Amino acid sequence: MTAYPLPSTEPAEGLSGPALRSFFKLADLWNLRIAEQRRLLGDPPESTFYKWKRQQDGVLGRDTLERISYLLGIYKALQILFPDTKQADAWLHKANQASLFGGHSALERMLSGNVADLYVVRQYLDAQRGGH
Repeated sequence: MTAYPLPSTEPAEGLSGPALRSFFKLADLWNLRIAEQRRLLGDPPESTFYKWKRQQDGVLGRDTLERISYLLGIYKALQILFPDTKQADAWLHKANQASLFGGHSALERMLSGNVADLYVVRQYLDAQRGGH
């Protein structure tokens, strides 16, 4: 029986900088407050957050990379669903009657702090655009 090495559990090198730069651009497009940005990133310590924001680089853990990945997927899905970029970016802040949101905005759902809520919003948008 041949033994195969397990896949690395460390985030791929080189992803942190591009992920942070993409996140902060997205945060500007979505007009997110600092507290909202920190929450979406998994509540890193304030000093860590400001270091990331200043340097647009750092070493991110799997959880933070996963969060940014979901956020980028949400952004992409919104750009596909709405031909007007401003409308796509504003959707996140608007009250939503879908049962998933219960009259609250998608952003409110995403700000629960749970990575699963980012996944659920991403999945909802993918379903709306006919993706999987």
